[in-house]
Amino acid sequence: MPARVAVIGGGFCGAFFAAQLAQYSQHPVTINVIEPRAVLGGGVAYSSTDPAHRINVPASRMTVFPENPLHFDEWFRRGGELDTDPDAIWHDGNAYPRRAAFGRYVAQIVASRRHARPGVTIEHVRDTALLVAPNGAGYAIRTAQGKRIEAAIIVLATSHPPPGLPAGIAHLAEDPAVIADPWRHDALQNVRPDEDVLIIGAGLTMADVVASLSRRGHKGQITAFSRRGLLPRGHARIPAPAGFSWLAGEEEPFGLLQLVRRVRAMVAAAPENNLPWQAIFDDVRANGQRLWRGFDTTERRRFLRHLRVYWDAHRYRIAPQIEQILLDKQLDKSLRVLAASMRSAARHDDKIDIVLQPRRGLREPTECISVDRVIITTGPSHGTVVDQNPALRSLSRQGHLQSDELGLGIKVDAVGQVIDANGKTNPTLLVVGPLAREQFGELMGLPQVAAQPNAVAAHIASRLDTAIPADLHYDIK
Repeated sequence: MPARVAVIGGGFCGAFFAAQLAQYSQHPVTINVIEPRAVLGGGVAYSSTDPAHRINVPASRMTVFPENPLHFDEWFRRGGELDTDPDAIWHDGNAYPRRAAFGRYVAQIVASRRHARPGVTIEHVRDTALLVAPNGAGYAIRTAQGKRIEAAIIVLATSHPPPGLPAGIAHLAEDPAVIADPWRHDALQNVRPDEDVLIIGAGLTMADVVASLSRRGHKGQITAFSRRGLLPRGHARIPAPAGFSWLAGEEEPFGLLQLVRRVRAMVAAAPENNLPWQAIFDDVRANGQRLWRGFDTTERRRFLRHLRVYWDAHRYRIAPQIEQILLDKQLDKSLRVLAASMRSAARHDDKIDIVLQPRRGLREPTECISVDRVIITTGPSHGTVVDQNPALRSLSRQGHLQSDELGLGIKVDAVGQVIDANGKTNPTLLVVGPLAREQFGELMGLPQVAAQPNAVAAHIASRLDTAIPADLHYDIK
């Protein structure tokens, strides 16, 4: 009998985990990936059919296989994708494909591993997991379509939750002019070209929304705001020297304050060293998990409260095609970006009136904006993911998992195994992807995103090869 592993969520992390487990396992295993979308591997990020949505880094840096860092770039250039997307190639020769292309790439990897060897299979269960409960020596999963799936091991790879509605506009949640989930496939279809739009948030999702509206011929005024008004930065115009790493050889862990001081000093000295500032941040990102492990809980909280917004703006950059759209729209004044907070929102006839308080100080006069649409792009509400997802909620109510202390996702150990409400580690319930960020830190961009599911796959494969001893199963009462 093959071992049975269920993966709840078939976006990039869940699909890549399944592909790697199929590759690594020498023991017969059936991997059921429960994912409502038609294709495995896309998830929220890479299922978009909007041609304006592009990968934010060059294809050459979308490293899934560290031993072959150009695997995706070569697949994209040689597989016919360029025939339908010639604009993916920027002036510097780098390719910035549409996001759906990467989703197709991951789907092909999964397909190639579907029957990696006799007795090893990947099955796509196109459904949604609603309830997870103990069942003898394993688990039983009930789906929205009434299916029952049994598994000895469950891997949680659920999608990013939608943005949370800011308190000042929550009372307008049912107003059709408020678009609370901009990633919904039809979210922008009713926005007319002449409508004035307010976007709450100024990060990557805001940039995608502006690019989508521009592609649709939108000519109305767009106002975007966030507390600091920081736009995502663009990519370096000059490359860093090959193999550059200012953190190489640093064995002692940095404290947060020490790291901030070093980063500032390195960025200040970058021009005289003929370095792009981006290279300094890229090296922090590459060492992110090691650095994060060196922070205590207080330092992690300080980072999230005071520095995360600056890190996000400099670390998560935009494709140059999107950057150019933002620049053009700012130049023609059809897009303005404010540092402000929302004081109030109210429906007034056929408009929504928003009162903004500029960040410059409470003594500055407020500004009232009347708009036709409000779009929420504040980013995933990770702190509420357990309550929003029915499968996670069922496990939480039974005491089998808990939210982490920092509000980033689910509490796990250094392997990715869930820690229950009593502090006990569960070797048959694991998490892959961004919901494990409290433990691992940087899990929001490749190659870091790929490394963690790969490590969990290798860990589970080693256990499957010993046929999962019964006494290793977590006793759920």
